[in-house]
Amino acid sequence: MALEIIGYFLALFVGLVLGTLGGGGSILAVPILVAFFQLEPQNATVYSLFIVGVTSLFGAIQHFKSKLINPVNTLLFGVPAVISISITRLLIVPSIPQHIHLGSLAFEKNTFIMSLFAILMILASIPMIRGQKEHPGTKKNRPTILVIFGALIGVISGLVGAGGGFMIIPSLSIFMKVPIKNAIATSIVIIAINSLSGFTAELFTPNLHLNWVILLGFTLIAAAGLIIGLKLNHKIQSAKLKKGFGIFVLLIGIAILVMELVSVR
Repeated sequence: MALEIIGYFLALFVGLVLGTLGGGGSILAVPILVAFFQLEPQNATVYSLFIVGVTSLFGAIQHFKSKLINPVNTLLFGVPAVISISITRLLIVPSIPQHIHLGSLAFEKNTFIMSLFAILMILASIPMIRGQKEHPGTKKNRPTILVIFGALIGVISGLVGAGGGFMIIPSLSIFMKVPIKNAIATSIVIIAINSLSGFTAELFTPNLHLNWVILLGFTLIAAAGLIIGLKLNHKIQSAKLKKGFGIFVLLIGIAILVMELVSVR
């Protein structure tokens, strides 16, 4: 019981990070659910899809009111992501072998997936930390690029049970020149779409059992944290916010990579 109380307290931090930085909810929620609520990692990813999806939905509503979201970019990015995350969760994830061999190295399925995700996070963080000049508006829409990135983010989200914020924000900020606060707002909307789509797909999984007390309790506390995070987001300068996001992603990516590679045998 004591562990669960700590876990609920950390749920506030999950929402705080999601509201401030526009990503990181799932990658924080999964280990918290495993460590403090004794959930199996596979089940924890299902829980995280619901928690982050519903929490992000609250943030999306606030960002729409603030007019920080470009509906066209969101649809071009979000629709392919919804399709690819559903295909990934239903077809691709079950088909990946439990043991993957690369030369003399042997990886468990989850270790291999999370290691790839960590490497992507590290690569995505570098240009964010270096910084680039903010543009007052977005670059001319390139529908094909947005659709491609949306589909790729959906695959990544489906594989790791994450909303994809760590990839969405760098994609919009670096390749589409979207101002960081607009990118964060768009990210939260797409995370809500991706996560809830992934959770819906999981409902068709046989023998799925959910503890709704934990699920709803964690979600409500995370939503409270998100509201606090949104207020902080408005007060932080864009350049500092971008660099802070990059550093956060880099540290989390390195931590995940080290922990996963230690388990390689």
